[in-house]
Amino acid sequence: MIIHKAEFVISNSDTAKCPRDGKLEYAFIGRSNVGKSSLINMLTNKKGLAMTSSTPGKTQLINHFLINDDWYLVDLPGYGYAQRGKKGREQIQQIIDSYLKKRHEMTCLFVLLDCRHEPQKIDIDFIEQLGKDGIPFSIVFTKIDKISKSKLKENIEIYTNKLLETWEVLPPIFYTSSEHKKGRDEILGYIEEINKSI
Repeated sequence: MIIHKAEFVISNSDTAKCPRDGKLEYAFIGRSNVGKSSLINMLTNKKGLAMTSSTPGKTQLINHFLINDDWYLVDLPGYGYAQRGKKGREQIQQIIDSYLKKRHEMTCLFVLLDCRHEPQKIDIDFIEQLGKDGIPFSIVFTKIDKISKSKLKENIEIYTNKLLETWEVLPPIFYTSSEHKKGRDEILGYIEEINKSI
């Protein structure tokens, strides 16, 4: 897929205010500081489309970006950012839950995981809940350029084994580096495939 056009459309905390034109949506989510904004900018080839920050927990709203006037890329708030405080975390969780459960246009959720870390309980719990709620998702390992190939292989194996304790079949898995544009063609190709099949 070639992206000719990527434009910001709307930011809000209310699912009811999301676009109502029926276009398919592909949402991206992950723990704070997982590299979500960098990945979105890399996928769209548009630096600064999604705001990147060294401060975790920057995205606090549902952000819609229209791609090629055809489908939406949706940037969701990061979950589990401890410094927000309990009330702040609950508010963000409500925004995420509302979008995932009520937004019928949401076609696939890309769950971002930092490949440098061992399986985190918060990520595993989140993925388990997606399964219970029947939400279609894929897994995206980020920052693969930050560790050696052998360590990457080891970490991925630990993660997949952990998931296979409760999942019979794993969803599609992608490996990305925003810095080196790795995984871009695979993710966009996957989206294009779904778009053509619906």
